[in-house]
Amino acid sequence: MKKFIPPARAQEIRYVIREIVLEAEKYEQKTGNKTIRLNIGDPCKYDFSPPRHIIDAYIEALESGKHYYGDSRGEKELREAIVEYEKRKNEVDIDISDVLVTQGAAEAVNTILAVAFENGDELLIPSPTYPPYLTAARFFGVKPLEYRCIEEEGWVPDIDHIRKLVSPKTKAILIINPNNPTGAVYSAKRVKEIIDLAGEYGLYVISDEIYDLMVYDGSGKAPNTASLANDVPVITIYSLSKVYLATGWRIGYMYRHDPQDLLEDLWNAFTRFLMIRLSTNTPAQYAAIAALRGPQTHIRGIIDKLRKRRDLVYRRINEIYGLSAEKPEGTFYIFPRINLGINDNDFCKKLLWSTGVVVPPGYGFGSFGKQHFRIVFLPPEDILNDALDRIEKFVRQLQ
Repeated sequence: MKKFIPPARAQEIRYVIREIVLEAEKYEQKTGNKTIRLNIGDPCKYDFSPPRHIIDAYIEALESGKHYYGDSRGEKELREAIVEYEKRKNEVDIDISDVLVTQGAAEAVNTILAVAFENGDELLIPSPTYPPYLTAARFFGVKPLEYRCIEEEGWVPDIDHIRKLVSPKTKAILIINPNNPTGAVYSAKRVKEIIDLAGEYGLYVISDEIYDLMVYDGSGKAPNTASLANDVPVITIYSLSKVYLATGWRIGYMYRHDPQDLLEDLWNAFTRFLMIRLSTNTPAQYAAIAALRGPQTHIRGIIDKLRKRRDLVYRRINEIYGLSAEKPEGTFYIFPRINLGINDNDFCKKLLWSTGVVVPPGYGFGSFGKQHFRIVFLPPEDILNDALDRIEKFVRQLQ
């Protein structure tokens, strides 16, 4: 019998954030040393945990027998809680029929890419970007066109570049705000410019807002795209993974702002697609209800803790000759530039094998991510200082 080979679309799947873990495992096996992993944005791996009332709600759901398959659209009470939450937080008026509960934001992304696009359709994606938007788009036959985010201006989207990329095959514009991997927070004015451009060309907007309350200054909240959109249709993607520190629970959702029902056929198709996978985690959905309706006081504690870590990493990176970084306004990522005559992939591999520090190279975050790397600043300050000491020593050796 012949060997079975995966199709080309499967062979091209890449996720640099997790692929570097394989290299880290080789390092640990060969050297016997532990790594410092600054590659995956999981607060629960460090000194963060979901608020107690959310955990109690999960336990109660388990103990009260909520072990069954849920509604493929999401449990009705959770969708009602999402409608209330979005109205309270963002002043967005939606109905439960506009909400679909997903297995984290990742399933929402894959559902949109799998269902909303014909083969060869184009999606405009910010660059640098979260890697699955690139690789999943290609897997589903969608052509990702990367629009530049301007590093010197704090990584904000280049509106002129977006306009140049629009073609008859373009269907939608993606916004990631706050942005992963750069930590940029786009102003309401910049978001409105993208919305207006989408309206001008008859496009819809996909808005990834999963870090919306992880903002360090100003109102403490990133602008909500749907609330600014008027008649332009918007699909908003959200998750409980970050703000509510529930990464492993895999609960997210998407909702539509669609005053003219331009997305109705897509929404019906999304619903049918989600029926194939039956439902999301039922007891976790009831914990999500408690998260959205319950106290929100934990958020201030998260921000206070992360601001100190952000400031530490930002200061120390910019003190290392040959590295530089824009200050993140949100998320828990910083995206330093490498000015050392070495490409980002080689830099990250050599850094790992020389120091045990694990960071993903910027090329995996898109064309405009090259010559950078991403640091997750979730760990406590002693771990961050240890990692930065090692990075500084490594850079000196390179020079």
